[in-house]
Amino acid sequence: MYSHAYMKKYSLPEDLYNALSKCKVLCFPETKAQLVEMCFGPTHSSKYNVVYPIPGKGIFNAAEVVRCKNGPVVNYMEDYMRRRDPDCMRIGDDLPTDKPRFKDVYGYDFSILREETMQWLSQQQLIILPFHSGGKYYGYDSLMICPKNAAFFALSIANMQGFVSVYDVQPGFKPRAIIYVAPPFRYTHFKGKQVVVHNRSEELHEVFSYNLYPGPSAKKGVFSILLDIGEHEGWITNHASAAMVESPYENEVVFMHEGASGGGKSEMLEELQKEDGRILLGTHTVTGEKYYLNFGESCKIHPIADDMVIARTDIQNDSKRLVIADAENGWFLRMDGDTSYGMNPQYERISIHPPEPLEFFNMDGVPGATCLIWEHVLNSDGSRCSNPRVIIPRDMIENIMPGNEPQEVNVRSFGVRMPPATKDNPSYGVMGLMQIVPTSIAWLWRLVSPRGFKNPSISDTAGNELKSEGVGSYWPFSTGKKVTQANMLLHQLVDTPKTMNILIPNQHIGAYHVGFAGEWLTREYLARKGGRVKAKHLVPARCPIFGYSLDEMKMDGQYVRQTFLRPEMQSKLGLEGYDVGAKILTDYFKQEIRQFITDDLDPMGREIIELCLNDAPLEEYLKITPMLIR
Repeated sequence: MYSHAYMKKYSLPEDLYNALSKCKVLCFPETKAQLVEMCFGPTHSSKYNVVYPIPGKGIFNAAEVVRCKNGPVVNYMEDYMRRRDPDCMRIGDDLPTDKPRFKDVYGYDFSILREETMQWLSQQQLIILPFHSGGKYYGYDSLMICPKNAAFFALSIANMQGFVSVYDVQPGFKPRAIIYVAPPFRYTHFKGKQVVVHNRSEELHEVFSYNLYPGPSAKKGVFSILLDIGEHEGWITNHASAAMVESPYENEVVFMHEGASGGGKSEMLEELQKEDGRILLGTHTVTGEKYYLNFGESCKIHPIADDMVIARTDIQNDSKRLVIADAENGWFLRMDGDTSYGMNPQYERISIHPPEPLEFFNMDGVPGATCLIWEHVLNSDGSRCSNPRVIIPRDMIENIMPGNEPQEVNVRSFGVRMPPATKDNPSYGVMGLMQIVPTSIAWLWRLVSPRGFKNPSISDTAGNELKSEGVGSYWPFSTGKKVTQANMLLHQLVDTPKTMNILIPNQHIGAYHVGFAGEWLTREYLARKGGRVKAKHLVPARCPIFGYSLDEMKMDGQYVRQTFLRPEMQSKLGLEGYDVGAKILTDYFKQEIRQFITDDLDPMGREIIELCLNDAPLEEYLKITPMLIR
């Protein structure tokens, strides 16, 4: 494990090779168990402090690692370090980008800091960890280099992207991506702020992580790597969850659910929530009336992916459907909604008695005890940390699709958080329970990716205010140009016409509060229908960017009220309130999509955007991208 001889297996950049050659200690983990044990320091203690000397400031305690029965628990000393800073990405190269360049923000070229980083690394005890960006089956050879005392950071990559033993590294291993971890630079160069610098070339994507929270580098940094590689090779890693849903009638339908944070990606993998055999579809926000559906046997959920869905062109087939696979080997699951025992039985069961040690973040770890995912660490003001996490390898997830084989997507949904809407208090929350849209309109929604109503994950979205997550909802992680991703998304959608595109609201449908019940009900309905909708049940929506509404929805012998399918029929909303809300939404779309009209935009994309800007009816969108529904 501690042998410089292993370096002979790697083909590395010259300056990195020289830096590593100067290190007194290089650690090449042979097993994941070794990596887990390194998290507790050289004395294998029950509580280990990750500290760094900062010139002029003394020793700085960055994090604490606690040995619990079910795995290491990592806590940060600062509240700020317990979640990803959304403004942490900097671009260190001169390739095309719409993101802030390092030299523009800090006033000097990144090559200077890169050289300093290599010098610092040459003086450390380091872990050299190979992994595959994109997961075990479809990933790209990659490398992580981090200080030995930050072994928990290396473990996070091993859990999320798959551990690779140094024994399994073949001679000539040339990484397509490298992640460097240099925590002290946060204090010495960046005034305590999280900064992650991406340095791209045609053959190598480097990620310099100047902080110890894995979110922006070990997690989303890999997302950035895959988006960059995809730009070169012509494919996308979508920001989505996915599941194969098996109906009581043994229909099998694959759903892929996209959307900005809070849009229901995690909820797509959750079982239907029932009360006494009934599902509460909605509660009227004015009258208090509750609307239930009696429900017998519900569908069985077979998860495929939780957050990153790889759609490489080399796994695509001739089906004219999108073909996907999980881009991760383990899921970085947020547990803020689990505040007491019994709220999340599946993950509670897995995390309490895992077959191998898990890794926990921002949770109350007691040495020698079992870490419980509903016991979150407290912030400095005494409040619960809003970002408790656990990494669970995908093969521990119950009912998961085995082997991560490519799956054809039948239904591609996009989730949006909607506020309550009435004619007295109009808002954009006028989307029906399920809207079926042609490819052209589905693309518009991905250009805008609205965060929507009271997003719990985003601190700068208040009340009903609309803000965009950016193209594809993965824009925060992309290092390139918006129009490039817009063109790629358009081609992906146009090339897969047999995958049906739908929109799903959550939180509210007009005057009804629905939470995520609408998403679950839509999933149940389409699974029972084999992922198909008949054209005779489609009615053009009053708002063109909603595509079609359903004229009826029947399950287990019961009809869903039309007021959920076509909110303009609600007495407390009506046509007047609906039209006001539709205008709020379409005006926001017009504001957001104008930025894509450049010389680099695909001509079809320009035509679609101009339709939206000119308030074109649905028929005009269908002329560009007809639907295959009959």
